[in-house]
Amino acid sequence: MVQTIPARDISLYELEEKFGLQLATDSNFFAEWTEIPTLADGEKQAIARVKSNYLNLNKHRLMSEEAVKMVVLSPLLDLAGFYQPPFEIETETSVEISAEDESFLVKGNIDVLVIQKRFWVLVIESKSSKFDVMTALPQALAYMLDRPNPAQPTFGLLINGREFVFVKLIQQEHPWYARSDALSIERDSELHQVLTILKRLGQLIVLLPPEN
Repeated sequence: MVQTIPARDISLYELEEKFGLQLATDSNFFAEWTEIPTLADGEKQAIARVKSNYLNLNKHRLMSEEAVKMVVLSPLLDLAGFYQPPFEIETETSVEISAEDESFLVKGNIDVLVIQKRFWVLVIESKSSKFDVMTALPQALAYMLDRPNPAQPTFGLLINGREFVFVKLIQQEHPWYARSDALSIERDSELHQVLTILKRLGQLIVLLPPEN
C-alpha cells in the first residue's frame, strides 16, 4: 500500500531513508554561496528599501507568507534579473515524487520556481516570519528531488522575510545537498550577500552546457 505524505510534513529523516538523500560536509560542495561579487550603489539602495519595508511592516504584525513573497522576495528576484529573459517564473508548481520501491509518495506545490528553458534555476520555499526559516528545508529538498534535469545542480532558497538560506542539490550515486548559513535581512552585509548569490546562481545556470 502506498503511503502518501504532504511535502510540508516531510522530515529530513524520511528523505534520507526513502530517497537516499545525504548531507555533504565538504566545504567546496557549495562554494557558490561564498563567491560573492560586489553590488553597484543603485543595487545597494534598492535592497536598503526592501529592508526598510520589511522592518516597518513586520513591527506592526508578523508578516504572512504571502506578504513575505510580495515585500521581500519579489523585489529581490527583480533585482537579480529573474523577471527578464532567459528566465521565467512559475508559482504553485505541482510536484510528486515516489521512493524507488514506490511505497512512499510525496506531493506538494512549489511556492515559486525560477526556470530557464527546462532547467530549474531556483526552487523557493517561503514561510511566514513567525516560523524558523529552517522549517522549510525538508519541504524544499523534497521538491528539488523532482527536478527534470538531475544531471545538473539544482539550487533552492528558504525565506521567512527575516532570514535566507540557500540550498544546493546534486545527483551522484545518491542525491547530495548542502546549505548556506542563515543570512539576515537585518545585517546589511548579509542582505547584500543574498542578492549577489541570486545573481551568481542565475549566471551559473545560463553558462551550463545544454543537455544532450
